[in-house]
Amino acid sequence: MTAGAPRRVALAIDALRHGWPIRLEGGFVLLPAETGFGPAATARLMLISAARAATLKLANQREAAEPHAPVLIRAAEPFDLATARALADPALDLAYPLRGPFVAEPLPCGKAARAAMEIARLAGILPAFMVEPQGVGEVQAVSAEDLAEWKNTAHLAIAARARLPVSAAESAEIVAFRSADDLREHVALIIGRQDGARAPLVRLHSECLTGDVLGSLKCDCGPQLDAALAAMAEEAGQGGWGVLLYMRQEGRGIGLVNKLRAYQLQDQGFDTVEANQRLGLPDEARDFPVAARMLALLGVHAIRLMTNNPAKVAALAAVGVDVAERVPHRLPANPHNERYLATKRDRAGHLL
Repeated sequence: MTAGAPRRVALAIDALRHGWPIRLEGGFVLLPAETGFGPAATARLMLISAARAATLKLANQREAAEPHAPVLIRAAEPFDLATARALADPALDLAYPLRGPFVAEPLPCGKAARAAMEIARLAGILPAFMVEPQGVGEVQAVSAEDLAEWKNTAHLAIAARARLPVSAAESAEIVAFRSADDLREHVALIIGRQDGARAPLVRLHSECLTGDVLGSLKCDCGPQLDAALAAMAEEAGQGGWGVLLYMRQEGRGIGLVNKLRAYQLQDQGFDTVEANQRLGLPDEARDFPVAARMLALLGVHAIRLMTNNPAKVAALAAVGVDVAERVPHRLPANPHNERYLATKRDRAGHLL
């Protein structure tokens, strides 16, 4: 293990959020198109995600033909920050018609390019970069190997725990988890008396500010959270127990700002998956190994998982969680989220 790898990834994430350039091993110097700082910055090339390349009709070009691989593109004129941002953000497509033609170039280091896309997602910004820009300052170095080590290093630990009476159950305990390499602080809520002999009822719930806090009708997150807590309270009343893992991974891992951008695209007629694709982002980017680590720290080895998503069961099983049972978690639709739920059923395989 390289001691500095997690630190370099954390510094690279911070650099992108501030609009500073990073250097990926393999020769890339990359300036984030969305947050980039440097009024005079220009570049002959841009690096964009495969999904965004498909939106720009580049996916059929030979150099962009590998599915899911980032794409290196050249335009007729060099990119400046304004044109780079217009190309990165689909919300600007109508206001700033794209100035092509764009041509896909050979990608010298696909591993580094994929790592850049992942670091952009972790930073919560659009996955688009000016390549080898002129007129930028100090560069933060990072490598694909650093990112792999950062993702596989189990630095997560229990930071605090306390009794927390909640409306669903007065005898609940909250447990907070912290990692030195990740600013997100996940929590677990334990309802009922922990019993190592019985598999708890578990809900893996990804943070949703709009649904959980503001009562958004565009999704079913808030009602799902409330129903999960009620089910766990009922379980505890029958001698069992439950664990809610509240994961700080807004928008299935793309972040709050990008989720709101996806909402804007949905208002233009795109479904959830299409909106993420136009943003150049994955429709599923949640960190299931973190959930597995949380369960292990709580001493939970087998679970009864509340979910309608068979892929979530498979993802947790792949990282060592014994899912003894899938418990359906169905709730009625409303006029605002009917299409959202249909998309989860038809395009993500949810059992609704």
